[in-house]
Amino acid sequence: MNGKNLVLIRFSAIFAVIGAMLGAHMAGSGSYAFRPIHAHILVVGWLTLFAWGVYYQVFEIKTKKLAVWHTWTAIIGSTGLTIGMWMTFLQPFNISKGISLVFYIGGGVTLLVSFILFVITTFFIEKK
Repeated sequence: MNGKNLVLIRFSAIFAVIGAMLGAHMAGSGSYAFRPIHAHILVVGWLTLFAWGVYYQVFEIKTKKLAVWHTWTAIIGSTGLTIGMWMTFLQPFNISKGISLVFYIGGGVTLLVSFILFVITTFFIEKK
């Protein structure tokens, strides 16, 4: 395994644990306030990062910098989006809407950039 896919796999595992813990919390408490955050953590954080980690294991990207940019925008975007959703929807610690929106929108835009970079990487691949 190279660095890109190992980092993505490790972050996906962290997101999987957090998502499972949120699911267990919702089931135990009977409150579904975390539902959108839980869903995004599992779909974007766990499944997408894992799939991209496998992608980098199967294919060699000719443009290494593109793969590095894709990896880090994926991690930063997934993290920012889910933290921003949590701060916007649940308003913990009395955080201002402005700060929560910076995380929410900034994370979402960064994640969108990551998806676009992923599409671009598919034009610069070689099967390992």
